[in-house]
Order: sequence, then structure tokens, then C-alpha cells
Amino acid sequence: MSSAAVERPRENRPLIAEANLIMESLPGRRVEIIGGQILVSPAPDGPHSEALMLFAAPFLQLGLVRALPGIGLWLPTGPEDYVIPDLSVVDDDYRDHRVENSCYDPACFRLVMEVTSSNWKTDLRTKVTCYARAGIPVYVIIDRRHQRLHVLTAPVRDSYTTHHIHTAGESVTLPESIGGKVVLDVSRLLEAGRPETED
Repeated sequence: MSSAAVERPRENRPLIAEANLIMESLPGRRVEIIGGQILVSPAPDGPHSEALMLFAAPFLQLGLVRALPGIGLWLPTGPEDYVIPDLSVVDDDYRDHRVENSCYDPACFRLVMEVTSSNWKTDLRTKVTCYARAGIPVYVIIDRRHQRLHVLTAPVRDSYTTHHIHTAGESVTLPESIGGKVVLDVSRLLEAGRPETED
């Protein structure tokens, strides 16, 4: 199932209230607001979750940061914009940075990671701009459709100045600014996330 934009109702209700109603009526789906539009993404499948957990494992050893799945990141792109990355690496004091609607200020995020699903274009295009504008230092994408791992660093305005694409057989060392040394085995991540059926 692919993600779809949802038109804002004509009532004079905040967009966040509408997004929360959709989330309540569609359990398991991820509901975000990007550019003033509600985006509904499918629930993750098993390989999606397996890749996410494999990626998260080394962060548990660092101790200075927390790797948390599915927490909201408040965006500076619109009055109600927020996203819910698959995994976020945040400062230990992230609770002090809560903004609203269970979302946190981008200042406490060191890294965000997405595992692509049928909405892969959103992760590879739209969210690159969102995360760069929010100043997220590192954005990692496990691109299941194209069997690649993207590591984007050094955000400037609407994009990242560094974008490395890695394939099976490579290992990648993430910037130590995330809280310590993390080396990723690209083959293991891509194999763990390999879709059971074509997305």
C-alpha cells in the first residue's frame, strides 16, 4: 500500500487534530504532516522492522544517546508540520525538548533513519528537504527498493552537502558526532530489509 496525501477538511479544525483522528482510526499507520499536507504511510512489514532493529543495535552500546523508534520530530517547514522517523538517535535529555503533539525539537536529534516501503520517494526526496531544513546532522536511508544505503550529512538550507550511496559488500562508519563509533555492515542491513514482495 502506498502513502497518500489527505486533503484538509473544510472545517476550521487544526490539521494536527485531523491527523490524530486519522491515526486513531488507522492503527499501525504512520501519520505525518509535511508541507501542510497529511501523509499516511503503511504499517511496516517484518523485514522493515528487522532492518530497523539491526540498525539500532550498535547504538544501545553507546550510552550517551538514545536510539528510539517512532518518535515525532517537529519541523520548521510549517506551523503544524512534523514527521515520525523510523528511528531517531537523540540526546539523553530529549525529554526536555518536547514541543507539542508528542514531538520534539530538532535540536536534540543527532541522526534520523528511514527504511523505505512503498512510499520510498518520500524518504528519498521529500524528507531529505525536511530533515535538512530542520538541521538534522545525519540522515540514513535503508533503500529497500534499490538495495542501497544512503548516508547524508552536513545539512545546508534545503539539502545535505554530503550524500554517499553504499551497496552490499561495503561497511560504513557513521560520523562520531552521533555519540560514538558506529560501523554498519551494508550487506546485513539490506538483506534484513529485503522485501518479501516487490514494493
